[in-house]
Amino acid sequence: MEDFRRTYLRLCKEGGVDPQESVLAQLQETRGAAAGSRLDLRGHSLSVDTCAVLGRVLHKDTLFTELALSDCMLTEEGAKLLLNGLCANTTVKVLDLKGNNLRSTGAEALGKLLVRNKTLCRLVLEWNALGMWEEAFSVFCEGLATNACLTQLDLRNNQINHQGASELCLALKRNSTLQELDVRWNNIGLLGGRSFLEALQQNRTLTLLEMAGNNIPSDTLKALEQAMDHNSDRQSTVRESRSRTQVLSKEIQILKEEKGRQFLSLMETIDKQRDEMGRSTRTTSIHVGQLQEALNERKSVVNSLTAKFQMTEAALAMSEQKNHNLGELLTRVKTEKDEQRERQSRERKKEQEDSALREGKLLREINSMSETNIQLKNKLEKMESRCKSQQDQIFELKQELTNSTAELKLRLAQAEERLEMEKKRSKQSLEDMNNLRQKEVDHVNRHLEESQRALQDRILKLEGQRIQLEEELSRAKAACVTERAQAEEEQGKVRVQVRLEEQQRVSGLEEKLRGLRQSRDESQSHCSQQKQTIAELQARSGQQSIETDGLRRRIEELQQELSGKDQEKVAEVSRVRVELQEQMGHLQAERTAQGGLKEKIAALEREMKVLASNHREATLDKESEISSLFEKLRLREAEIQRMREDEAQRASFLQNAILTYVQGSPLHYSPKK
Repeated sequence: MEDFRRTYLRLCKEGGVDPQESVLAQLQETRGAAAGSRLDLRGHSLSVDTCAVLGRVLHKDTLFTELALSDCMLTEEGAKLLLNGLCANTTVKVLDLKGNNLRSTGAEALGKLLVRNKTLCRLVLEWNALGMWEEAFSVFCEGLATNACLTQLDLRNNQINHQGASELCLALKRNSTLQELDVRWNNIGLLGGRSFLEALQQNRTLTLLEMAGNNIPSDTLKALEQAMDHNSDRQSTVRESRSRTQVLSKEIQILKEEKGRQFLSLMETIDKQRDEMGRSTRTTSIHVGQLQEALNERKSVVNSLTAKFQMTEAALAMSEQKNHNLGELLTRVKTEKDEQRERQSRERKKEQEDSALREGKLLREINSMSETNIQLKNKLEKMESRCKSQQDQIFELKQELTNSTAELKLRLAQAEERLEMEKKRSKQSLEDMNNLRQKEVDHVNRHLEESQRALQDRILKLEGQRIQLEEELSRAKAACVTERAQAEEEQGKVRVQVRLEEQQRVSGLEEKLRGLRQSRDESQSHCSQQKQTIAELQARSGQQSIETDGLRRRIEELQQELSGKDQEKVAEVSRVRVELQEQMGHLQAERTAQGGLKEKIAALEREMKVLASNHREATLDKESEISSLFEKLRLREAEIQRMREDEAQRASFLQNAILTYVQGSPLHYSPKK
């Protein structure tokens, strides 16, 4: 950690950049906490020079494995320099860039990072604007397609439309490592959901896909969930098959080792038998040599006796008797020799038979082991055939799903025809409601015109006051020079307060968004209930009249809800008007912000016009919603999206006003495209 801090200070000194105090304080805290694997800079606003130095430090850093840069107010150039430095990093596995408003340049830099970096496993890009520029987002998707290490990607609230979803799906078709993808709260729509379905037919590694808040029909979401289940099942089967093949390969290796041991033991027994046979042949040859020596001795005795027989005739009878005895002895010795030879031959035959039996046993054992090997191979083939059959069953299930979806579409078409018949009946009642609404709209327009006239009168008065204040400002310039240093110190405090107020405002807006999401979920539940009623209409054609009465009551409730929404919008407009009047009174009391009052009032007028146009669009959307029960869900989601944009626009207006008040410069506002 100390080396990282030293290199940061050294590079700042070499580049002539003042080191940022917040970064140094965070590095000091990290060193004190002994958290060497995580660099946490969340909530610190990083300048372009600081991002450039951090990119150069992280280029060769081997300490941090996790980098948290959420809500750092990164500029496009700063994000580019920081991400270019991370391209050659080999240790960072988790990168958090939440809430940095990354756009075209940031998306291109992220695409290059995904192409060059080989260690990043998790990337968090929540609350950015990557989907607003199609070319830059296509570069990001191209980098995702070529990446081979990223497993988790978070793209929530990035304004991704159906075209961006198609680019992302093309990347998913080529990517083979991504396992979790979160694209909630975007503008993907029906076309984007279908493109995701097509991509999941080729992608086999994605096991978790979050798609809530994208205006996607429930049947498409169910199909996506089924595809995710198929992918997870496929991954589990692949893992099981791999484990089984590993187990079988281990068993085969063990069997081979056992066969080798048995073969070696057989060779050892054969060698032992050969040694024993050699010993027995050596012993028999020794016995034969001894007998031959005995015969030679006997022959010498016979020669001596014959010599004595020739020398003495007197002892002839005795010598004849001795010869007879010696002949008997010779016959006995010969018979003994023959018996010994027969015994030795019998023993040799027995030993040969025993060795043949042992060799036969060994051959039979070898044959049995080969049969077991063949059986194991057959089991492997059976397992492969089972896998193929399961794949065929999966394909058949997909075909059944397509057939069922086609049948459901036919049933939906029939239900739409029946609903068109009911639409004609409800037209007359709707015309009366339209007349009443037109009257209310005229009344609201008159009220808005009166308020605009009052605001114009106030603008004229404020211009006169502005001229007087300019004269006073020319007098107070000399005093402002001396007070400027004190004002800068106070400005830092005010910035902290403004940031806290902005966080509170953002939390309030998030609560409103949660309420809108809950209303959207309720509308989705209403849509599911309506689908169930359509199925009941198909099953029970005799009860159509009762169900049409229920639908008419539902239309009346929707009309009441519409009137309630209109009242809420009128109350919201009045509340916003009161807040703006209070803000204007506060700004009138402040001399430093008088130059921007005119532009702020113009911005407020534009906001009121936008609210009026949104009100008219909402009334038109509600009329089309009553005309078709299926389009009601889509129009309500569009209305929720517009309300979200209005809240974001209102927050941006207030943020710009506060910033101009703090900085003392005129408010320059460009409406959101």
